[in-house]
Amino acid sequence: MKSIGVFCGANIGINPNYSTASAALGKLMAEQTIALVYGGGNVGLMGVIADAVLAHGGKAIGVIPQSLVDREVAHTGLHEQHVVQTMHERKAMMAARSDAFIAMPGGFGTFDEICEIITWNQLGIIRKPVAFYNINGYYDRFFEMIDHTVAEGFVKADQRHNIIVEEDPIILLQKLRSYSDATSDYWVDFKRI
Repeated sequence: MKSIGVFCGANIGINPNYSTASAALGKLMAEQTIALVYGGGNVGLMGVIADAVLAHGGKAIGVIPQSLVDREVAHTGLHEQHVVQTMHERKAMMAARSDAFIAMPGGFGTFDEICEIITWNQLGIIRKPVAFYNINGYYDRFFEMIDHTVAEGFVKADQRHNIIVEEDPIILLQKLRSYSDATSDYWVDFKRI
């Protein structure tokens, strides 16, 4: 695993543990020579993890829409900063440049990005591991909703169990490295069509 796409907030949140844990993950990625592929910003948890990767000798690659560069939120100290026109281009480039994905705490943009990757895995467009860095149980309620979708028959159980959820960054990276895709090719219940 040479690179991980990380989706996270352009804010740092109200709990300082979000920043501390994000920096710890960035440090580990640098130490394990895993490149960071992320949204290219210098703000929020995006800036925290990028700065941690860089401070520990790691490689950071940004992908940012021109509209955000215009708002002066682009990180200027990265190894690579790709400026694209749309969010769709941003997600496609991040998906192409990443061997795995992690969602850290974030808002609507983070949810959009990680859910699209999960969907692409479900449809077989890509086959790459997806993990949630569950700092302070941030994603507990999200996974209550996902488990509800399984119980109601909208998501297959193997698709749910294929997603890594972890609060320890060391174990998180170990699980990504040892990932084995255990999902079926059938995300539609053909019996009901």
